[in-house]
Amino acid sequence: MAVDRALYGREAVLDESGLAARLTGLTPYSFAAAGYEHGDDPPVTVFTGGRGMGKTALLKQVRNSYRGGTPLALLDCAHIEPPLDHGPGWNPLTGALAELAVQLSPRVLSAKPVEFPRLSLGLAAVAVTGWSQEDDDRARRDLQRLGPVLATVDEAKGAAGTWVSKVLAKLAATATESTAPLVGVLAEATVETVMEEVFGRYQRKSGAWYGTYRNAGGRGELGLHQLAVDFEQGGRRREEAEGFLVGALVEDLRRAYVGLTRRGTRRGRPVVLLDNAHLPLGRRLIEPVLRDRSAGHRDQLVIVASSRDRDHEGLSRATRTRLPEVAHRAPCPRGADITSGILAVELTPLSATHAQAVFDRYDAAGRVPADLPRAVHRLSGGRPLGVALLGQAVGGVPAAEREGLTPGALLGLTVRLREDAAAVPVADTLLGELLPPGLRPDVAAVLAAAHDEESARVLARTRLRGASVEGDMALLVRDALRADGWPERGGHFVADPLLRAVLLHRLRFHDADAPEYAAWRAVHETLHRHYGPEPTPYRLRQELALGRTEEAVTELRLGFPEPDVLGWLARLRFVASAPYPREHRHTGPDPRRAVALGEDPGGPLPDALDADATALHLCLRRLLHAVWLLTDPLALPDDDVIDKLVHELRRLSGRHLTGTSTLWDAATHWPRDIRAWRGLTVPPGREDGV
Repeated sequence: MAVDRALYGREAVLDESGLAARLTGLTPYSFAAAGYEHGDDPPVTVFTGGRGMGKTALLKQVRNSYRGGTPLALLDCAHIEPPLDHGPGWNPLTGALAELAVQLSPRVLSAKPVEFPRLSLGLAAVAVTGWSQEDDDRARRDLQRLGPVLATVDEAKGAAGTWVSKVLAKLAATATESTAPLVGVLAEATVETVMEEVFGRYQRKSGAWYGTYRNAGGRGELGLHQLAVDFEQGGRRREEAEGFLVGALVEDLRRAYVGLTRRGTRRGRPVVLLDNAHLPLGRRLIEPVLRDRSAGHRDQLVIVASSRDRDHEGLSRATRTRLPEVAHRAPCPRGADITSGILAVELTPLSATHAQAVFDRYDAAGRVPADLPRAVHRLSGGRPLGVALLGQAVGGVPAAEREGLTPGALLGLTVRLREDAAAVPVADTLLGELLPPGLRPDVAAVLAAAHDEESARVLARTRLRGASVEGDMALLVRDALRADGWPERGGHFVADPLLRAVLLHRLRFHDADAPEYAAWRAVHETLHRHYGPEPTPYRLRQELALGRTEEAVTELRLGFPEPDVLGWLARLRFVASAPYPREHRHTGPDPRRAVALGEDPGGPLPDALDADATALHLCLRRLLHAVWLLTDPLALPDDDVIDKLVHELRRLSGRHLTGTSTLWDAATHWPRDIRAWRGLTVPPGREDGV
C-alpha cells in the first residue's frame, strides 16, 4: 500500500481548492464536488523541474489523493518494459495504452468500471503485424497480452483466453486464402473474432468509431484494416495510426461519462498521470490529445505530466507559471498553436521554513544543531529530494549523537527508506537519483574535482584513459549534464552544489582506503601539477584540497602589502573554496576550528621571519582556516569563528597602508554574508560581488 509523504511547499496542488481539485472537479481524499476552473476544456498540466525537484513524488501524491474516487492511472514514460520476444505489433506506445486502460478500468466510488472496447479493437488490429504461420507461438503470446485490456470489455471472456485459439485458426485460414496485402486482412480477421468471442451486442457497435479513420468512408471495419496497414508501414503513417489509438483511449473514457446524469453516478474527471513526459513516449501520448482539443473536440480527461526539460520544444507555446501562483487560479488561454493547451508549472525549491519542518518531523525534540536545517537547505538549494533524504537520515541517529551533526556528516550516514528494506547509504542514494542515466558515478566523481572544462579535460586524459571509446570523457559528461538540465555556472565543472558534494564524497570515501584516500589524492595531485609550479590561486586551492595550507598562507602574506586589496580578498575567497579533505567517520569539532581560533598553531612557522612577519603569518593562517570553515557548504556556521574572522580582518585593516577601508568593510559585511547564508561578497557588501 502506498504511504503518503509530507510534500512541503506543494499545497498549491493538493489543497482542497488547489489546482488538482479545480482540474478534476473533486477535492482530494474526500472526493467532494469542486468547481471546474476551465469548464469543458482543461489544459494538459505539466510540472517542470530538474532532478530531485519532487516531480515524481508530486504525481504519486496526486494518485494517492484521488485513487478510488475517479478513474486514474500513473505511467512512467521512462520505464515501459518490453515483453519478452514480442512482435512488431508491440511498441512502447501500444504497451503504454494497454497499461493505462488496465489502470483506468477498475470500479471507483459510486461508478461502474470503465470499458475500453474501441482501444481493444485498435490494439487487436495491430497486434498481428508481422505475423507468419511459421511463428504462431509469438503471435499467440502477442494476442494473450491483450487479455487484460479485453477484460475491461468482458472480464470473464477477456481473461479466459479461449478467443486466442480461434483468432489463430482464423488467421491461418485467412493467410492461406488471401492474395491481398496480408496485414490488413489479418487485422480484419482478428477484430472480427474478438468481437464475436468477447464483445456483447452493444459493445460491437463501438467498432463503427473507426469509420472516421483515413480512407474508411464511415466503415469501421475498413478503418481498422487501414489502421493496421498504416501501423505496419511505419514513419508518418504509423504516427497517424498511433495518434488514432490514443484517441480511442480518450473516446472510451468520454463515452463512459456520456449520459450519466443520475445522482450517484460518475463525478469529477478521469486522471492520467505521466511521469517523465519529456521523453518521446510522453509526446506521442499527449500530442494527439492536444491536436484533437485544438480542433474543437472536447473530452473528460485530465492529463497531469512531468518534464525535466522546462525548455522542451513541446512546451513552446505553453502558458508558463510557477507553483505558488496556481494555488487559486491557473489561467491557460488557448491560442492557435496546439501547445497553447498546456499549462507548464515550474516546481519551485523548498523554502528554509520547509526545510526546518522536515527536520522537525524527524527530530521532534530538536536535538540537532539549530543551524543544520538551514545548512542543508543551502547545500541542496531547496531541492526536495536532498532536503527530505538528509532530514530523514537524522531520524536514524541516536538522539545523544545528533548535536554533532553537519551536512557533511549526514552524507556519510545510512537511511532506511522503507520499513521492509535495509538501510542504504545517503550519498549513494542521492547520487543514484541525481546523476543522469548512463553516466558512470566513478567517472563523474573524478571530474567533479575540476574547476572548469579545461581542468576536467586534463583529468579525463590522465585519470580516465580508456573510460570511453567515443571521445573526450569530459565533454561527454558535460553534454550529459547539460542534456539533463543541470545548471552551468562559472566556478565548477559540476555547478550544482548538491550534485558536486555527493560526487566528491564518493571520490573521497568510495574505496574505503582511509587514511590513504588514494583516488582523492591522485585526482587533486593531477590538478596540482596541471596548474604548474607558480603559486597561482588555482594551485593553492589544490594545496588545500590535499590538506596542505602553508604555501597558501605564505602567498597571502607576500601579497598582502600590494595595493589591490580587492584582488587579495578575492584570492583568499577562491583559495578557501577548496573542498575539505574530510576524515572517515570523524567525530568532534572540525580541525579547522582550532586553527582559526588560535588554539592549534597549525604547524611550524617558516624560517627567517622577523616578529612582524611572524605575527602577520599567524594572523593569515587563522584567517584562511576561518574562511575555509565558514564558507564550506558541508560545515555549519560557528559564532566563535565568525568573531575571530572579524577580529583578524580588523587587525589587517590597521596594518595595510591603502586598504584600510576595504578590509574594515570585509570585517563588517562578511559576517553578514555568512549569517545570511550567501557567498562572501567582493567588494564587501555588494550583493552582486564577484
